[in-house]
Amino acid sequence: KESPKLLGPPVYIMSAVNDTKLNSAMFLLTRIPGQEEVHLWISIPFCFIYVFSILGNSTILFIIKTDPSLHEPMYIFLSMLVITDLDLSISTIPTILGIYLFKSREISLDACFAHLFFIHSFALIEYSILLLMAFDRFVAISNLLRYTSIVTLPKIFKMGLVFVLRGVAVSSPFPFLLKRFQYCRVNVLSHSYCLHQDVMKLACSDITVNYIYGLFLTISMDGLDSLLIYLSSLMILRMVLSVASHKECLRALNTCVSHLCCSFH
Repeated sequence: KESPKLLGPPVYIMSAVNDTKLNSAMFLLTRIPGQEEVHLWISIPFCFIYVFSILGNSTILFIIKTDPSLHEPMYIFLSMLVITDLDLSISTIPTILGIYLFKSREISLDACFAHLFFIHSFALIEYSILLLMAFDRFVAISNLLRYTSIVTLPKIFKMGLVFVLRGVAVSSPFPFLLKRFQYCRVNVLSHSYCLHQDVMKLACSDITVNYIYGLFLTISMDGLDSLLIYLSSLMILRMVLSVASHKECLRALNTCVSHLCCSFH
């Protein structure tokens, strides 16, 4: 006879927890646990990285812009890569500095969705630019005489615009797919910035669609771009090593060694 009374309070508590889950509107970004007394010191390297990233990338862009001899396809692709790297730094490091300098761990849902949209977009654009650089070096090695007619400035800007639009288009569904969810009470992210795969794990709903879409993008875009970059790098190395003259071989390697380093990085 007393069992119905005992069942009452647990049902009420579960209902209250569910209400709290549905009303949660903040995420907590992660910092190094148990090291609160040295967070100020941890922020110093990030400050140097951020300053050097801004100054270094800005200097590269200034040199390429002001030197007419650098207005060539290879350096234009490099400037695109620098701009993307600059955008990635601006998208991530200020958030990390806010955590360690001002203990600002909270981030609203909308701000987090916008944050992850920019991070994923710039990351995809960066892979695309590396792929364009691989194509540029492959053409330069295999069709040196026709290089200037194949890789022209209008084609470069068109290809760059296509890949920028591609990165933005495939990242746009992320905020909308995440916004339809309700999130659990303890909304602690595992990073110091927002990522789609991190946020979706906190949803109190079925994340099958998000998982499939993220896996599809990883295989079809990140995986395919990386595969094409490595294949082009191997083909470039094969053609370079097949050159009979040692001097010509070194000259050919000198034209693409920087791109190979970026690709394998």
